[in-house]
Amino acid sequence: MSLANIQKGLAILVGAFVFYTAASGPFEGLIQRALFLALVSSLGFALYPLGAGSRWRPIGIAIDLVLCVLVLIACGYVVWHYDDIMTSLPWATTIDKALTVGLVLAVLELGRRTVGLIFPVLVLLGLSYALFGNLLPGALRHRGFDTAFVTETIFLGDLGIWGMLTGVAATVIAAFVLFGALLLHTGGGQAFMDLAMRLGGRQPGGAAKIATIASGLFGMISGSAVANVATTGNFTIPMMIRLGYPRPFAAAVEAVASTGGQIAPPIMGAAAFVMAEILGLPYTTIILGAIIPAVLFYASVFVTVHFVALRRGLAVVPEDELPAWATIVSPRRVAPILCALGGLGIGIWLGRSIATAAFYGVIGLLIAFVATEAGRLSPRDMIGKIINGLEDAGKGMVIIGVLLAGAQVLVSMINLTGIGVTLSSLIVSMAGDSVPLVAFIVGFVCLIMGMGLPTTAAYVLVAAVLAPAMTAVGVDPLAAHLFVFYFATISVITPPVCVAVFVGAGIAKTNWLPAAGHAVRLGAVTYLVPFLLLLFPGMLLQGGPLAIAEAILAGAVLVLAVPTLLTGSPLVGNRLIDTVLLIAVIILAVWPHPITPVIAFAVYFGTRKLGQNHREVVA
Repeated sequence: MSLANIQKGLAILVGAFVFYTAASGPFEGLIQRALFLALVSSLGFALYPLGAGSRWRPIGIAIDLVLCVLVLIACGYVVWHYDDIMTSLPWATTIDKALTVGLVLAVLELGRRTVGLIFPVLVLLGLSYALFGNLLPGALRHRGFDTAFVTETIFLGDLGIWGMLTGVAATVIAAFVLFGALLLHTGGGQAFMDLAMRLGGRQPGGAAKIATIASGLFGMISGSAVANVATTGNFTIPMMIRLGYPRPFAAAVEAVASTGGQIAPPIMGAAAFVMAEILGLPYTTIILGAIIPAVLFYASVFVTVHFVALRRGLAVVPEDELPAWATIVSPRRVAPILCALGGLGIGIWLGRSIATAAFYGVIGLLIAFVATEAGRLSPRDMIGKIINGLEDAGKGMVIIGVLLAGAQVLVSMINLTGIGVTLSSLIVSMAGDSVPLVAFIVGFVCLIMGMGLPTTAAYVLVAAVLAPAMTAVGVDPLAAHLFVFYFATISVITPPVCVAVFVGAGIAKTNWLPAAGHAVRLGAVTYLVPFLLLLFPGMLLQGGPLAIAEAILAGAVLVLAVPTLLTGSPLVGNRLIDTVLLIAVIILAVWPHPITPVIAFAVYFGTRKLGQNHREVVA
């Protein structure tokens, strides 16, 4: 059997496992997680073979087989001894220690192959600190833990590798990955792209706006900024370049728009589900709290693109390249999307688990797909599309499953040693209980800690280590977690390790450094939005209608003023006066008083109108 067939078979098996457990309900906690990790790890070794195409591939095959067998034995051991582990708190034996080492090494090696070296190194540092932190001086020293205790924590309980993050990956996140993959393979992907082209194509900067809309729609489903750039960027970046857009700018637009998909409900790079579990809040509370920041993000990108397009005279997309509205709104295009979202909504309304609600969405999607394609596609073709969706879902779960299992090991070591509390105390003592200063320090550290990491892994890390510093000075827990999440997320467009920009620049065949400069400018408002969460409770839809209106107005002023300042778009027409006015408007917008956003709004539009009238008179 060829490697490609093995990959396909395992991917379909993973997708089928998720479909079955979403429909019938998951197995017991540790059993569900162990089976899931066994399946995605086996698939991972098939998808990312060691030494592929090299002379020493036979050695790579041997290593892959050994690691895969270790994972299967370790996961099988947990399934077999589930009752003992959950009821008798077993002592770690030599076999337990060996299986723990093999399982952790296999997971970290898969993490290295899928996302690079940074993540496994962080996990190894966490393990090393747990084992040898008693040798350190000062505040970082802890009482010390032997290998038996660390093994019991990681392997023989539900706090280590079988903990909450792995559980969320094996149930809720996996179900939504399946939901998204089937939606894209049954026509949703083309529908998103067509809608984006129609909505943005004929406006100034149309191609960049198409990229923004399409990447946002894809990003809500895919949950991966880098994967989103690689998917939609292969269409949008060449289109922008063909229409005369500078290559670095084209790469930046795609990178920033794809990153926005990570902060946009309903999936938020899978962080919405993880955040709900960590905070013990309903999933709906998380996504409602993230709506206004996500709207502000995409509005700011749109405004920035619009101003740049007007200044540079960027071309619109020719009418003959745009799909017709009749095609976009045809039942074949919209019915699967509407039925999928309808099934999801019904599941949530009925009070079912989020994974089961995703299953309802899948069923609605499949019914609509079959009904609208009957007579157009043969049963064989329809089944083929569904199987392709299962296959892609299985492949998409590998990175998520491996990363969250590894992240769970790191989080368990952080909790075991208390390093998160220690670092939070140090930050609070440095900042003197000042919320703005704590927020500034935490935001800066989040940017550094998130560099090179996928969204969900970055969030888990900063939530464990830095969010407690925010709550310690009185910040609302949801605001604190969204604050660290946003800064960890935008690290993918922040130099020097801006992986989303790297991918976009590679597609555009340009230097990444100027692309990163454009990306920071396009995403500038996103660096300010987290601070709005601390200043305006209404940003989280809390505090009543007036508080929400105040937050929206403050955000709207920033969405207009910051791009105006960074793109050099004129107010009164004098660059120095415009700069002073815009800085004043931005300060007024974020000043926590009900009247200041109103004043900022009036100053911005009043001076802009005066400047426009003056330019018309002069002309």
